[in-house]
Amino acid sequence: MTLIKSISGIRGTIGGTPDNGLTPLDAVKYASAYGTWIIKNSKGTKKLSVVIGRDARISGQMISQLVSSTLIGMGIHVIDLELSTTPTVEMAVTELKAQGGIILTASHNPKQWNALKLLNEQGEFISEKAGQEILSIAAAGNFTYAEINDLGTYSVNKDFLNTHIGKILALPYVDIKAIQKANFSVVVDAINSSGSIAVPALLKKLGVNEITVIHGEANGNFAHNPEPLPEHLSDLSKAVLKEKAHVGISVDPDVDRLAFVCEDGEMFGEEYTLVAVADYVLKSKKKGNTVSNLSSTRALRDVTELNGGKYSASAVGEVNVVTMMKETKAVIGGEGNGGIILPELHYGRDALVGIAIFLTHLAKYGKSVSMLRTTYPEYYISKNKIELTPQINVDEVLVAIKEKYKKQPINSIDGVKIEFDKEWVHLRKSNTEPIIRIYSESRSMATADNLAKKIISDIKEIIRK
Repeated sequence: MTLIKSISGIRGTIGGTPDNGLTPLDAVKYASAYGTWIIKNSKGTKKLSVVIGRDARISGQMISQLVSSTLIGMGIHVIDLELSTTPTVEMAVTELKAQGGIILTASHNPKQWNALKLLNEQGEFISEKAGQEILSIAAAGNFTYAEINDLGTYSVNKDFLNTHIGKILALPYVDIKAIQKANFSVVVDAINSSGSIAVPALLKKLGVNEITVIHGEANGNFAHNPEPLPEHLSDLSKAVLKEKAHVGISVDPDVDRLAFVCEDGEMFGEEYTLVAVADYVLKSKKKGNTVSNLSSTRALRDVTELNGGKYSASAVGEVNVVTMMKETKAVIGGEGNGGIILPELHYGRDALVGIAIFLTHLAKYGKSVSMLRTTYPEYYISKNKIELTPQINVDEVLVAIKEKYKKQPINSIDGVKIEFDKEWVHLRKSNTEPIIRIYSESRSMATADNLAKKIISDIKEIIRK
């Protein structure tokens, strides 16, 4: 059993003993800590409310009931979106003027996992400072619950997905008439979760009439590994070919990551989801700056600079991307894992807005998805890791690598990223085990692999000495 307590929330496997898995006691404990933090930071607000929502995990309803009952017991009004998406919950926090939100999802983790992902009153993931404060409250266990006349209340809002979709349709980057005219045939891999409801609902509003959904039962029994990586999308690829569809769409269980499959069954590449959407936004409506994390493809930088904007790289993690987007006034940003953040809508990864803009882009391009893919710079990322013994000081190893390559441009805001002209390698240590993750990118996969191998060899030599 596993329980990971981090600044962004509580993630664990269901079952086991308290503090060793995500048990009912742990759900209550950390919901109590979050509720205590909400009360402390909302002084002067007479009626406190928190929005909750969940993906379709088997454990979702159980965890939802525990969390909502705990918050009610603290005197907080709970607005339950029930089966929903992460971006929908994020938007609901501000639209419904709540003081916070909790998304019950373990994102791309397998079905035995679940999590409490915590939001602030802006509908954004809490800061590192807030996360540490909530963990401290949980560790101390000094919770105070409401007396009988001060208990919170519970209500259900099943309509907010329509509000979310309506705001997407109103964006200047979405052209419903163009999409309708293109008469797209689309296959959706809904991975047995919330995407089975949200994605078809959006597509119908966009005027897409030919929709085939695979793995569309929202039962939490994921048909394959739920992370939308190429090796997990063979069913979608086959379905696109069988249906002779224009495009395949894959989302993760909470619908904040997005990947496309071309009409020939080949992968568009999750790294290029953000690149394509950003390219359309920058070219068609709104020039400006962009942000992605250090481990994302250089193609976004190329596209941004080509359109007269400035690209910035943040530390890995959505909260870090959002922070840098605000600092640089970026008009679009996200992560190379298929996460798109459009500030005009909200500061959170949103697969639904990505779908709407991508289909608009494709409709106006007037050619196939595979041909659209060829219009972008060709880069390949090699993802590796090196396992170290617990006795090895990972920080010292990274310092030594930084010294060895000090003549190259280096970014050290999150591990060490070394640039070699248009190639790069990014080294990050794991926070939970003695592992260094090594990502490298080049114009060919062979070169990217060789670059990673060279750095791994350097690390081994540093350790040997």
